[in-house]
Amino acid sequence: MVAPKPEQLLAGRQCLIVLEQVLRAAEPLEGCALLLGQKQGQCLVLQRIWPCCNRWEPAAERRQRFQLDPREQLLAQRWGRERGLQVLGSAHSHPGSAADPSRTDRALCLGPTLMMIRSGLPSEASSRAPEAEALLAPLRAWWLLEPDAEGLAPIQPLELKLLPEQAAA
Repeated sequence: MVAPKPEQLLAGRQCLIVLEQVLRAAEPLEGCALLLGQKQGQCLVLQRIWPCCNRWEPAAERRQRFQLDPREQLLAQRWGRERGLQVLGSAHSHPGSAADPSRTDRALCLGPTLMMIRSGLPSEASSRAPEAEALLAPLRAWWLLEPDAEGLAPIQPLELKLLPEQAAA
């Protein structure tokens, strides 16, 4: 049975700041992280960021590729379970391209899962936007389904919304 697509992803300001810093710290390489939280009805609620090292081999290709360490994934799952959280998916950066899943992202993903991507490209919207909207501007959230006959995970955009401050605490 295929998991239904969530209606939206809710994230607190603090989680988005941590995610931004984790992904930017890896530049000019692709940064990556696991996303922990809970399913609440038809929404995913992002509650913790688990920074990961990019383990793609060969290392020279880490500017355009990333791979999560399976040991980090197991540690994050165990840590999350102990706190009532689950791994919702992963995040990574595209330092020199748009925040859209690449063909490689889709080929290597085992859905259904959440994927967030941060674009490193300058955005006019982020420079003019209020602080809260500027946090969201370089990020896009995607719901990736099980791979199709070509071995590519079909993608569906997922609305990303900022949690009100009192709800995020």
